[in-house]
Amino acid sequence: MLPEPIQNLIIALERLPGIGPKTAARLAFFLLRAPEEIAGQLATALLEMRQNTAFCQQCFNITLAGRQYCEICENPERDGAVICVVEEPLDVLALERVGVYQGKYHVLHGVLSPVEGVGPEDLKIAPLLQRVRQGGVREVILATNPSLEGDATALYLRQQLQPFGVQITRLARGLPVGGDLEYADQNTLLRALTGRQEMK
Repeated sequence: MLPEPIQNLIIALERLPGIGPKTAARLAFFLLRAPEEIAGQLATALLEMRQNTAFCQQCFNITLAGRQYCEICENPERDGAVICVVEEPLDVLALERVGVYQGKYHVLHGVLSPVEGVGPEDLKIAPLLQRVRQGGVREVILATNPSLEGDATALYLRQQLQPFGVQITRLARGLPVGGDLEYADQNTLLRALTGRQEMK
């Protein structure tokens, strides 16, 4: 019943996380009625994001296109002997907002999930092991989300990292089970970071 361009936009918006059919339709009709510059700004921002961003070649966080390393990896004041392993780039932002952690990061870009067909080869696990193998790493903080998949990923990483003789810690359970780092408040993240414990 809807014109094809509107239907196509609704279908595209539905693919975004957290956007259902009703929200997608509301967004599409908002853009249809909005001044032309709003839709133009959105389209330009999406294109620029895709064209002008890349992944850091060391930690796999987001950085500007054309840069080999992100600002955190290039910062000589950050402690390269401590690596905090997170699931997604949004988790780096959440931890950085706390302003306490001064080490470096490693972004896995997901978690192990046999149900969804995500195995170790689908994540940035091999580059993490290579970083630790090269030496100079004292501690690896496993900051995956406190979910079934996050815990399974942390256990797998612990098994892979144990032969290197580094200290392996996990964020303390100040974070709610089933919650995501990006939604945690700063005090909860601060308690989780400062209360991290060695995995046994």
